[in-house]
Amino acid sequence: MAGFSHLNASGEANMVDVSDKQETRREAMAEGFLHVSDEVITAISDHKVMKGDVFAVARVAGIQGAKRCADLIPLCHPLALNKVDIDFELQTDLKRIRTTCFCKVSGKTGVEMEALTGVNVALLTLFDMCKAIDPGMRLEGVRVLEKRGGKTGEWLAE
Repeated sequence: MAGFSHLNASGEANMVDVSDKQETRREAMAEGFLHVSDEVITAISDHKVMKGDVFAVARVAGIQGAKRCADLIPLCHPLALNKVDIDFELQTDLKRIRTTCFCKVSGKTGVEMEALTGVNVALLTLFDMCKAIDPGMRLEGVRVLEKRGGKTGEWLAE
């Protein structure tokens, strides 16, 4: 099964052996968007969301999500993350909330999945906190923006 590192010679799911790889500093940044109504933007801006400070709660949830990535994605290696940053940008003109997750580790495998998991959990938390105002919100555009480290070095999204 050439080209698929997570499959063994029989085509079965397989956790990649990274024991011979060198530890290097690895970083990844992911982003995603929650499209919301004007009512959600107003409620967040005026601090009137009944469940509380949506960004504070979603930030902690995103950090927890990144740290628990290996518990959710079966073939991910558990990583002792050195840094997780979750940030939000209320883009009122586009009626959306941009969410980013930056992860850093000194390890033998990359942190793209952790960054993606952190973004998704933060977005889901925003959705949960605002769903009473707008159940029609939608998550879109989740992707890796950049990664650094390992044998492939630096990669930037177009």
